[in-house]
Amino acid sequence: MDDFEVDDVVQRALDRLTLLAEATTALSSTLDSHKGLSRVCRILVPQLADWAAVDLLEDDGRPRRVSVVHHDPAVLPVGGLTGLLPPVPEVPVGPLARSLAGAGPLLLTSADLAAVQQATDPLHTRQLELFDQLGTHTAVVAPLRARRQVLGALTMGRSADRAPLTSDDLALVEDLAHRMALAVDNARLYRETQHIAERLQRSLLPALPETGPLQLTARYSPAATTAEVGGDWYDSFTLPTGHTTMIIGDVTGHDLRAAITMSQLRNMLRGIGCDRHEPPGNILRRLDLAHHNLYPHATATCLYGMLGERDDGTWTLEFSSAGHPPPLLITHDGDTRYLTGGHGLLLGVDPDHPRPYATESLPARSTVLLYTDGLIERRGEGLDAGMTRLRQHAAALARESLDTFCDELLTGLASDHADDVAVLAARLPTGQPRR
Repeated sequence: MDDFEVDDVVQRALDRLTLLAEATTALSSTLDSHKGLSRVCRILVPQLADWAAVDLLEDDGRPRRVSVVHHDPAVLPVGGLTGLLPPVPEVPVGPLARSLAGAGPLLLTSADLAAVQQATDPLHTRQLELFDQLGTHTAVVAPLRARRQVLGALTMGRSADRAPLTSDDLALVEDLAHRMALAVDNARLYRETQHIAERLQRSLLPALPETGPLQLTARYSPAATTAEVGGDWYDSFTLPTGHTTMIIGDVTGHDLRAAITMSQLRNMLRGIGCDRHEPPGNILRRLDLAHHNLYPHATATCLYGMLGERDDGTWTLEFSSAGHPPPLLITHDGDTRYLTGGHGLLLGVDPDHPRPYATESLPARSTVLLYTDGLIERRGEGLDAGMTRLRQHAAALARESLDTFCDELLTGLASDHADDVAVLAARLPTGQPRR
């Protein structure tokens, strides 16, 4: 072997390592498996092939084509060639069915493609149509396999205008398919974990009480970018005095410990509130003492409020805040203001510090909104901007139903939030005097 041949071998090896590195970077840059696979296909085309396609098996075992990339985008029809494919036959015959059954990687030469032109099942027919439409002269079909399970298949092809794919390419394609399979598997595990975390979080949140003419609605939305449970929570229950509590809080952290602490704080606060008929500041102080003894290294915010109706039909809100964002009052006419009274330290900072509380008279048909900071915080901007944005959205929704009010707030303010969001809203009745 002369120096030229050595240099050529080394260059091919470097090119393959570069291709694998680029593919790995593309797969690791997103938790959306479809996006990651499409990015890899765009790397493979035209470096390794003239076109590439990826098919994934759905939960019911039926394949779906999630990506098709060609070096000449004009070749692909409008909308691409993606979508649900026919079922995998019980006896796999065609190269795609065989790969989805775990065989491969399979090299298809021009002679092989000519020999398999007789379609024996709908899936094989679709694959032959793909080969023909994209002008395929040679192709490789490789299974995407992870944890001894086939998740799909990678197909790539070259036209007659290019050097054919050979058995020397199979090792590289197999390595690529394995990396793609790991990315798909990780993305699925992430989605499953996110689903379990959300179900756990929701199971810890209570049902709201039936409160007659007073309407109550709550929403919880997990963080859009994390699979962890968080410490955001809300609560409402009727006290022996007849008052209706409005409570919201946020335990520091995004893990199972935060969720457990949140649940236990909520239960302690329920017990204290029902047992002690005291002002909200005293209730939060008792909660802080218990919190300090049980969770000395944890901090949390909390707002404890009590809605009550007077004999003349007017309503009041008595509340105390332990470092939590202030309630927002929205009148039926769309006027808004934050209720900034009764503000004190976070839970877990100084349990002996006195806790103030405030009392506000509430207009008839007005809405009181409690929320966690995920609704108003954005990276790179001050909190005032988020609070102004909340006031503007809430004012525009003042006359909507309470369910629509909460749903539209989350849609408008928390569609791509990086933190959990909890909201609790109360809509007051018309204010008729008691008889």
